[in-house]
Amino acid sequence: MIVQKPQEQAVATNRKAYHDYFVLEEIEAGIVLCGTEVKSVRQGKVNLKDAWCNIRDGEIFVNGMHISPYEQGNIFNRDPLRVRKLLMHRREIMRLFGITRQQGLTLVPLSVYFNKGKAKVKVGLCKGKKLYDKRDVQADRDAKRSIERAMKERG
Repeated sequence: MIVQKPQEQAVATNRKAYHDYFVLEEIEAGIVLCGTEVKSVRQGKVNLKDAWCNIRDGEIFVNGMHISPYEQGNIFNRDPLRVRKLLMHRREIMRLFGITRQQGLTLVPLSVYFNKGKAKVKVGLCKGKKLYDKRDVQADRDAKRSIERAMKERG
């Protein structure tokens, strides 16, 4: 019997991004990592909480993504908060650059996962939420929860 592994193996998600932003579009990008960073990512030691992306000189970089040092890495470990380059087609990068400049949107890494053995980052094109937007989302969530509870009791 052959057991197939799922294609995408999620390592870390940025739940704070979904709380603070409306995600308008999601784009997959590769990420440049060194060997010990890949091993640490496979162990799930990634924090995307305060991470953001920016575009410089036609290249896209992720800042603030914390990858903990690998325990057996000794001298080969890199700085946990170093700026890491993302791999995307130039046309996609230029399109994102134009959208972020004109409409005032933000690029936020949403998740890190492995796809066919390669580390990938899902980058979201996001618009910031106001406080009343966050309250509306919370109220909707509470209403759905109470409806589900009532349906469960009834049926």
